[in-house]
Amino acid sequence: MKKEVVILIAEDDDGHATLIEKNLRRAGLLNEIVRFRDGQESLDFLFEKGNGNKRERGTSYLLLLDIRMPKVDGVEVLRKIKADKELKKLPVIMITTTDDPREVELCFELGCSNYIAKPIEYEKFMEAIRQLGLFLLVVEVPVIDGGGKK
Repeated sequence: MKKEVVILIAEDDDGHATLIEKNLRRAGLLNEIVRFRDGQESLDFLFEKGNGNKRERGTSYLLLLDIRMPKVDGVEVLRKIKADKELKKLPVIMITTTDDPREVELCFELGCSNYIAKPIEYEKFMEAIRQLGLFLLVVEVPVIDGGGKK
């Protein structure tokens, strides 16, 4: 049986996190969603450190990663994930308020799967997240640490 992908949201802004989750649900996604409020929380989860929740081996994850976050910013989180032998398979979609081409380029160089700029306009942001939800309904996401086959 194919286990559903767990959606990880690393977003320090409660309003944006709620919007993202609401619109993924509206798109028909029933997947488990795990939220992190800063970059360090997401790194602790993925690298199985600290006192909080840890990822489950053999589970598929997809990370929606805000760039501007406290403690560890999204670019550094992305850099650490993509430097890891197993975690580098994790699809990471960057979400940010900037559309600075240098920042976009850096994220792609580091290995992000995609990039969504948070439009200042509420409706456009909701539509982008809804489209992401529809995309996630059909895309295959690799298992992290799955079954020892590498």
